[in-house]
Amino acid sequence: MPLRRPRTSSPDPIAPGPRAARRARHTLAAAAALLAAGVLGPAGAQAAALPAAAPAAVPAAAPAAVPAAAADGAVTVTVNARAGLAAVPDTGMGANHAIWDAGLGGDAAADLLKDAGVKMLRYPGGSYSDIYHWKTHTAPGGYVAPDTDFDTFMSRVRRTGAQPMIIANYGTGSPQEAAEWVKYANVTKGYGAKYWEIGNELYGNGHYGANWEADDHADKTPAGYAREVVAFADAMKAVDPTIKIGAVLTTPANWPDGIIAAGDSATWNQTVLSIAGPKIDFGIVHWYPSGADTAATLRTPAVLGDTMYELRRQITRYAGANADRIGIAMTEINSDRGRNTQPGAIFAADAYSTLLAEGVFNVDWWDVHNGPDKITTEAGQTDYNDFGLLSSGGCVGDVCEPPYNTPFPVYHAIAMTSDFARPGDRFVRAGSDDALVTAHAVRRGDGDVAVMLLNKDPDSERTVTIDYAGITPAAGAPTVRTLTNGATSVTTAQAGTATTQTLPPYSVTTLLVHTTDGRVVGAPLPPGPPVATEVTDRTATLSWLAPPGTMGGVKFEIQRQNGTTSEQWGETTGTSFTVRNLRPGTRYTVNVLARDTAGRISGPSAPLTFTTGAPAESTCAVKFAPASDWASGYVLNVTVTNNGTKAIGDWTLDFSWPTPYQQISGGWSATWTQQGRDVKIVGTAPLAAGGGSASAGTVVNYNGPNILPQAFTLNGTVCSLTP
Repeated sequence: MPLRRPRTSSPDPIAPGPRAARRARHTLAAAAALLAAGVLGPAGAQAAALPAAAPAAVPAAAPAAVPAAAADGAVTVTVNARAGLAAVPDTGMGANHAIWDAGLGGDAAADLLKDAGVKMLRYPGGSYSDIYHWKTHTAPGGYVAPDTDFDTFMSRVRRTGAQPMIIANYGTGSPQEAAEWVKYANVTKGYGAKYWEIGNELYGNGHYGANWEADDHADKTPAGYAREVVAFADAMKAVDPTIKIGAVLTTPANWPDGIIAAGDSATWNQTVLSIAGPKIDFGIVHWYPSGADTAATLRTPAVLGDTMYELRRQITRYAGANADRIGIAMTEINSDRGRNTQPGAIFAADAYSTLLAEGVFNVDWWDVHNGPDKITTEAGQTDYNDFGLLSSGGCVGDVCEPPYNTPFPVYHAIAMTSDFARPGDRFVRAGSDDALVTAHAVRRGDGDVAVMLLNKDPDSERTVTIDYAGITPAAGAPTVRTLTNGATSVTTAQAGTATTQTLPPYSVTTLLVHTTDGRVVGAPLPPGPPVATEVTDRTATLSWLAPPGTMGGVKFEIQRQNGTTSEQWGETTGTSFTVRNLRPGTRYTVNVLARDTAGRISGPSAPLTFTTGAPAESTCAVKFAPASDWASGYVLNVTVTNNGTKAIGDWTLDFSWPTPYQQISGGWSATWTQQGRDVKIVGTAPLAAGGGSASAGTVVNYNGPNILPQAFTLNGTVCSLTP
């Protein structure tokens, strides 16, 4: 059995598996010698012995549309309380526990996690999950610390006030072993463990060239994994049909997303969802972004909205009927810069808020304790490159971490985020005109609004003016909580106003804003979640449920989100509305609000996002065919066909990328140019009437989710799409 590292992430695109495996073996041997000599305790041994895998590549640059930093430090933030996003789940704030962490941190760690609002704890720990046998509490080839068995873990879960996220051993286990674990947990012990993952990062089993995940199955393809997920789900739900089963998926734009391995007919996600989709309840993804420097890493959460959109698109497309029931859990996440200093805190607050606003039901930091690796300095503070929320008390040379269980800044950021976005709150749209200031906001059930402001400038403060839509702030200073660079705790004060705040350099700030009209007594409740049907290139029919207690005379407003602005598309007294004059190939997000005869208006419904397509018929057709994807680029072939009655001489095909992450490189059989997101293909080969066609190609590089365009125009005419 190969030795395993405690933390895992997707590997470098150029198969680093053997190199990483050698490094793990060497350090394990060194740690074993130190343990024998009594130099290292268990926590320190694991930190030294089990280094992290290389993180997957994700965008290092911010989207092109992000505004420049304000030269004078003055910033405008807009909060639109009528532009609703996802509601905050009661399982959102999570962290990973692992069986190499002696006693799982004990009661002190459990109490700290409870104070931070952690509501989900994952076990038994990354790649160890695929070598761990719960009955014998063993992990052949790995280290198991004292007092880390399942019952001890559950005692920590209960003390924390959380739920467990349990990883069944896929790699070296069996459906029967997993079913017996469910029986022990929920029938014998009555733990009520609801969420169960089937394995961890199984795409790292060697099938794609990198091999860090244990997998004893003869069939290591995504189809083989998917068929076994079905067997696991059937066996486990036969014991307890109320549990939720999660399957391993790849994060869009992270290796090996997009790759079709030898012998496969489709990507990992398409294959797993197509076979196991009807049997699973959620998809599992991990994210370890990298950046060229700290500033670049702090920009990476901006990609998460498009990443989750693309993942949901894949689930909807491939998972079969009722695919919208399948949730998404980000069960491992960490930063690659400033993990134990203020950059890690800013990254965590930004990433958790962004993911929860996008409807992810669980986000788990990797991990509670891990250990130091190398010593660096970030913004004048010592960073230990420790993945943990809490210090392990380990040392690198003569530099030692603070005492065991001392919270790192990221712990405080997660505590602030759980206080800022409470279960039942609804995220609402917020934005900033400064690239170095990020804003998030939630609307509470009583109408109040909480705002999070992140200053990513390590050197300069920002004076922020906050504009509100849909609410009127009450007079008086709001409650402001702040985590600053180098601080060991969060400060709380009544400071500034609801519309003006000063942000210290490198800070996380939240404020609670009371309102005079945010939840008017007697106002209607929000309508039910809207759905879209009959979506074409130009129209869509939206429908929703009227809120409980609604009497006659109530009107419903349909509002589109355009950045932080809401555009009213129309209103109706019914519960459906057909929108017309839409743009082909365009993504739209809308909310529905209820207004009664007294003019009192509800909060926003849950959001609906839909994308218009191409016309079903046209005088031209386009086939857009990516091939040979290597997870950061692909060869693109485009074929344009003239279905009209007149021949076309010179022609120009135009399209726009849906996101700023794609860039063409060169081209053949036509002249290719790109400006911003807009691509122009100019061809000289004539297109004969009645089916004449021409093809051209290019290489496309991408550093974010590769969302494909859905609308093309040939000499100004919108074309249909050819499969």
